[in-house]
Amino acid sequence: MTPIEDQIEGIVDGILADYRNGRAIDAMTQKFHPDKEIVVDMIGKLIRIVYPGSAIEKSYRIYNTRHNLSMLIEDVMYNLNKQLCFAYRATMEEDQATQKAQAVSLAFFRAIPELRAVCQTDVEAFFDGDPAAYSMDEIIFCYPGLFAITVYRLAHVLYTLGVPMLPRLMTEHAHSVTGIDINPGATIGKYFFIDHGTGIVVGETTVIGDHVKVYQGVTLGALTTRGGQSLRGKKRHPTIEDNVTIYAGASILGGSTVIGRDSVIGSNVFITHSIPPCTTVSVKSQELQFKPRECSACTKAEPFWDGQSEK
Repeated sequence: MTPIEDQIEGIVDGILADYRNGRAIDAMTQKFHPDKEIVVDMIGKLIRIVYPGSAIEKSYRIYNTRHNLSMLIEDVMYNLNKQLCFAYRATMEEDQATQKAQAVSLAFFRAIPELRAVCQTDVEAFFDGDPAAYSMDEIIFCYPGLFAITVYRLAHVLYTLGVPMLPRLMTEHAHSVTGIDINPGATIGKYFFIDHGTGIVVGETTVIGDHVKVYQGVTLGALTTRGGQSLRGKKRHPTIEDNVTIYAGASILGGSTVIGRDSVIGSNVFITHSIPPCTTVSVKSQELQFKPRECSACTKAEPFWDGQSEK
């Protein structure tokens, strides 16, 4: 039998030959791609900037708030500049990429106070909407929905500044951690509340108004993607107006679909057309069937309950 070392050499030769096919998956250079590990580290530090009481930077030994924040911002800005340069170098010369990265970094950090004002409304929406929350600190420290929303809001600023790839890296990290998939291109108003959250999908061209509450498993998606890249830039996802509640498992699809203000969308509904304001949409109750069964743990047969009458 041929030694395994020799077989591995043959496998390596075969895969290297496959790399020479010139396909997109064969590209081996990473010089124009942001570093995922650095992006994740930046997210953690940006969260500390947005919510300064959420964590302590243990590597800093200066306790003056101004100096501590200055070091934190310098740290993130250095890495953000570097990652932006990688992204821009794919389409422009190095000097242009450097200048562009610096301008975008400054614009991003100048947007932080306004972004924090909106994040405050999200925290309030969580607290007001969830009787299981005992404090706003608990929401900031513990709730995955708030984490996903905050990362989305940070990424959305970069998205609106025209930054390629990096915003999607940020929201996909939040997706992998929380199970909540919010595209950075979506437009989401104030007081946005995600309850539980796992399995939520919010597509790129979704527009969500103020005071909207969404439960787990909700999809705000496209009606069809068969057009592929020809659909880029077109409104493919629904519009949700103010004060709408969408319960678990609902699917609302299509770029022309508008859910009118003050409406309630029940669990597991499938909607592909607009709903007028102040409307409740629900699935008609399914018929439940009850059949008697033998219970081996009991000494006598269990009396049959029809689901309606009292025992």
